[in-house]
Amino acid sequence: MEEEASNSSALPEAFLDFLKHNGLDPSIYTACHSTPRYIRLKPGCEAQIEAIEGEIKCKLERVEWLPGFYSLLPDVQIANSNAYRDGKIYGIDAASGAAVSALDISAGDHVLDLCAAPGAKLCLISDILGDSGSVTGVDVSRHRLAACRTMLQKYALGNRCRLFIADGTTFSIIPMRVHANSKSCESGLEENVTFKEWTSRRPWKERKEAARIRKGGAVLSGPELIYYGCQSGVVGLNKSELYRTFCDTEFLSCGYDKVLVDAECTHDGSIKHVQKFEHWGWDTLQRRVLDAERGDSLTALQLKLLTNGFRLLKAEGLLVYSTCSLTVAQNEDVVKQFLEENPSAELQAIDAAENWPCKNGRLPKTLRFDPLTSNTSGLFVAKFTKLAI
Repeated sequence: MEEEASNSSALPEAFLDFLKHNGLDPSIYTACHSTPRYIRLKPGCEAQIEAIEGEIKCKLERVEWLPGFYSLLPDVQIANSNAYRDGKIYGIDAASGAAVSALDISAGDHVLDLCAAPGAKLCLISDILGDSGSVTGVDVSRHRLAACRTMLQKYALGNRCRLFIADGTTFSIIPMRVHANSKSCESGLEENVTFKEWTSRRPWKERKEAARIRKGGAVLSGPELIYYGCQSGVVGLNKSELYRTFCDTEFLSCGYDKVLVDAECTHDGSIKHVQKFEHWGWDTLQRRVLDAERGDSLTALQLKLLTNGFRLLKAEGLLVYSTCSLTVAQNEDVVKQFLEENPSAELQAIDAAENWPCKNGRLPKTLRFDPLTSNTSGLFVAKFTKLAI
């Protein structure tokens, strides 16, 4: 107890005031030393658990409330293990796994991950879908989405996936099932060019344009497809078919079955992230987490992401909104405003959460994970359905 009090008192006064304002216990920031790290074991690798344990010299503890997940000691490194290099395990916090689990993904679903980087949840979605449906990953950051592409290829999970560099607040491309019977034109270039099997070796013209954007800081004019699997529905289409625009009412029947909006936030619920400010300097925390103007811009962005994700959802589909912030402003307040502005949106109870080590949020049917309650990183989760009205 004395050590926890000492660690809490080491936090800057401004951050302690921030925690008090949000009803957060400062001692959650001392729990990271005892909070385990988590991995997802790729399906089909269960027989190799003992060999993996021997290699990383740590016993894997099955997470009883989350299938396929295992916990290990917080200081155990997996990056140099063969199991990691061979794509048999990947790191993902159990709370993040719970957010994906809340989507209730079924075989054949078309799933949108609207803020996909750095890619662990995207891999989990692909893992769950298996050989059916599709997953579309979107992120505004080119280099972070490139990391998603690397992960998908490493774990051989990209067969039914598309990745777009795009603004998640305006992205409008629908799942490929709508184009199942469309015909493509083999002739010409640009709009009539037909997508063939994806290769990492892009045409010279595309490489030149990408270099121009990187060098000049040019603003992305529209979604840019940087990866697609051979069964993602893209092969055989031309650009005009892929980027075809739809009106909002068409999304009711043509939209995604499931949408994940794991929105950009201040990351104050990521305890290890907050600890980094001890090295970066607490003034950096003031600028990135506590600054009121940044907070206001983030909540505006979060509401736009949630609103657009919901627009792209088909009628009776499910959407999960999550952040790794523990603030009310970025979570319950965003959800409350969204519900007021979208009468077809309805909060849903997360049935699986009956067995989850989490607590209720400040709005009914919302959930919160934190190191003290859940033995995980911090995460807020809310689940919606779109009413057919």
